[in-house]
Amino acid sequence: PTRRSSDLIAPSILSADYANFESELKRLEAAGADYAHIDVMDGHFVPNITFGAGVVASMRPHSKLVFDCHLMVTNPEKHIEDFVRAGADIITIHVEATPHIHGALQQIRAAGVKAGVVINPGTPVQAIKHVLGLVDQVLVMTVNPGFGGQAFLPETLVKVSELASLREQEQLQLDIEVDGGIDNQTIKLAKEAGANVFVAGSYVFKGDVDHQVQTLKEALHD
Repeated sequence: PTRRSSDLIAPSILSADYANFESELKRLEAAGADYAHIDVMDGHFVPNITFGAGVVASMRPHSKLVFDCHLMVTNPEKHIEDFVRAGADIITIHVEATPHIHGALQQIRAAGVKAGVVINPGTPVQAIKHVLGLVDQVLVMTVNPGFGGQAFLPETLVKVSELASLREQEQLQLDIEVDGGIDNQTIKLAKEAGANVFVAGSYVFKGDVDHQVQTLKEALHD
């Protein structure tokens, strides 16, 4: 039987206070978050620039959370080693960002960290069908990547359902993650479609972190 992981909350530090990552990570941990989702943007693959491996390395000693590093960068294979050294637990890369997705995922696995593959809203599940056996996690973007605070795109849930069916048929051991516009309403739709890892940025950090994380957890059990 396929493993259906428990539901995991992965707050995105894209919406955190960049001057206080140490205390922000501690707040997330205390609130019961499962992962810290780290959005790495290079200003090329996406229009925004965020942080690199050096920032991840400086955060690592301050947190026991799973570091879920989402590389929104062109040619991610050039950066994998740096993020492994920095302490990433999961490295997730975009199929659109490299012509060598299979090799890049092999590289992540060989380094001993979990591998993930991401698809943008306009990219079909078909584009990653042949690498699903190599990954621990598939991330379906529920907004166009680049900036926080965007509105959830409900049409992307068709792909979540498609992946959930494939996971079932092929007996795959993988988590399905969603990222973008996740709040206490959209999280229910994503779970219904088959997702089990939920990235939330602005929703978590717009109020009391503890309360916001609890609200998401409650929404999952409604």
